[in-house]
Amino acid sequence: MAQSTKYLIVASIEAYTGKSGTILGLAHQFQDKGFSIAYSKPIGTCFQDQQEADVEFVADALGLKEAQIASPLMFLQRTTVEKRLKQEDTTDYGQSLKDSLANIEANIVILEGAGTLWEGSLFGLSIVDMANTLDASVLLVARYHSLLVVDSLVTVKLALGDRLAGMVINDIPSEELETAQTLIKPYLESHGVPVLGLLPASRLLRSVSVREIAHQLKAQVLCRGDRLDLMVESLTIGAMNVNSALEYFRQGQNKAVVTGGDRTDLQLAALETSTSCLILTGHMNPQPLIISRAEDLEVPILAVDLDTLSTVEIVDQAFGKVRLQEKIKVSCIQELMVKNFDVDRLVQQLSL
Repeated sequence: MAQSTKYLIVASIEAYTGKSGTILGLAHQFQDKGFSIAYSKPIGTCFQDQQEADVEFVADALGLKEAQIASPLMFLQRTTVEKRLKQEDTTDYGQSLKDSLANIEANIVILEGAGTLWEGSLFGLSIVDMANTLDASVLLVARYHSLLVVDSLVTVKLALGDRLAGMVINDIPSEELETAQTLIKPYLESHGVPVLGLLPASRLLRSVSVREIAHQLKAQVLCRGDRLDLMVESLTIGAMNVNSALEYFRQGQNKAVVTGGDRTDLQLAALETSTSCLILTGHMNPQPLIISRAEDLEVPILAVDLDTLSTVEIVDQAFGKVRLQEKIKVSCIQELMVKNFDVDRLVQQLSL
């Protein structure tokens, strides 16, 4: 293990705050400054094959070699937790963490934390545990909900002390940016919390690909399977008369429209506006003219064996748990970080 290696844990106080995106943007800036990077995600928090795909995606996006990546040490699944509780698993995961990083040579090893500061405590792999084990610094990523975000962030400082190198607040609505800059940042700084980034909300980063929606819905792709990389920014339900629908559909950009397979009038109306995909319910295939028009306009049509309510619930959940699996999002987060994150201050904090 190189003496000059620094460890930085990117953590959060709740799941789906944008840790992976922050890592991609931050690592890109480090690399631009000439630092070599390694990446580790000690705790897997979703299905193993999906987790491995996520790690592979990060490694690919950053151009990392196999020797610069450490695989998850364990997965937070029921069977894993039960074994630990029954004391059938007595592994010293702190030592496992050290061992997994022993042969990695990089100026900075970035570790992605689990969903919260305390997740993994049962295994000695909470954020505090890992920071103490590796003598690591912590960068906290928080999603803006309201001014009360300050409550949690001050508490984090109490938990992490001097190990907190700084924090990033992201997904800030445009109308709240000035408030974040003039109220939240000065307050946190006065309480010893370095605010290194205030990132504005991005419709693109909150969007979901048609491919991901099709996967979540287990949908049949009826046409334009070559256009599943189109991004969906909003969801619209088509269940009204066609005159009202046209005006309604025009209000949404890059949307997914959920409507019945028998509503040819609404399907046509949706196709004439900014629609990224049609999602048809009711176990009915569309008319040939709909397929033909969608082919011409390059709009995928998905058919689902679900009712409208269930379909909308699943798609809504997909928006809430956006994963960074599209290169266009990587470019977006890197641009946001360059404009809104003080990497020089972090470099100074880490004594690089």
